[in-house]
Amino acid sequence: MAASVRLLVRQAIRLSHRNITVTAAGVSARPPCRCFSESAEERSTHFGFETVPEAEKAKRVYKVFENVAQKYDIMNDAMSLGIHRLWKDMLLHAMHPQPGARLLDVAGGTGDISFRFLEYVRSQRERQQRRAVRFGQTLSWQDISNSYSTIETDGPRESTAVVCDINKEMLKVGKEKAESLGIIAGLSWVVGDAEELPFDDDQFDIYTIAFGIRNVTHIDQALQEALRVLKPGGRFMCLEFSKVTNPLLARLYDAYSFQMIPVLGEVIAGDWKSYQYLVESIRKFPSQEEFKSMIEDAGFYCVQYYNFTGGVVALHSGFKL
Repeated sequence: MAASVRLLVRQAIRLSHRNITVTAAGVSARPPCRCFSESAEERSTHFGFETVPEAEKAKRVYKVFENVAQKYDIMNDAMSLGIHRLWKDMLLHAMHPQPGARLLDVAGGTGDISFRFLEYVRSQRERQQRRAVRFGQTLSWQDISNSYSTIETDGPRESTAVVCDINKEMLKVGKEKAESLGIIAGLSWVVGDAEELPFDDDQFDIYTIAFGIRNVTHIDQALQEALRVLKPGGRFMCLEFSKVTNPLLARLYDAYSFQMIPVLGEVIAGDWKSYQYLVESIRKFPSQEEFKSMIEDAGFYCVQYYNFTGGVVALHSGFKL
């Protein structure tokens, strides 16, 4: 009886994030709150500093990344002076994934996070194997023989990374880069919307979204989807531009962002407007504390964040229990 009650409670917690009510009589659907207000064509949201209908934002964001896809990696290096590579490395060190982990990298078009993930777990696996060999030298020959037989029979589960992005052009660039780097095993590419992921419940050990969540129309819905597809015990990790904490650095950062980044976009990518939007979208994103509260409201636990480069970027982390 107690086990049945625990199961019902757990189901109620999970389904509450999917607009479903669990009652003693069973499961019933309820419409999301947005359905009681205006339609998507009437509701407004921000597109950078511009106010646009919600239905239009997704199309305009898609066009931005379609335009910048071919020069996306080059512009990342130019805009951040290469520091974005360190931010992504710090994400992986904070994640510390183990061999066998399954990653979902949302808005991961060009594959940077997934490539680092696969390399990291490969290094971890090799380190574990070297440690096992050293430990095995103290065992009898029979024990060593048995351990090798077990490895060959069962074999460790391979780590996998799924790159999910709504923009086909970004995925195309990512696939080409993966092929040029020889990264094929354990990697797959899926067209999908962060607000309605094309995956079943409880599928992934880790969910990452790097510099992508600020472009989502309904951030709360994307967070609920992240919770849904993670396994119990799974970890949500979001790397995103945030609020600079030092006033002097904030002024320098604003001057650089608004005066230099659109110019770089025009010179390198031939696209001033897209990079003007990207700069403005950063300023519209919630602060570290506000976003932390949003993650907690979605149902994650042990939520915390780490500021990088004085708050230029923040890494938010939470767990599904």
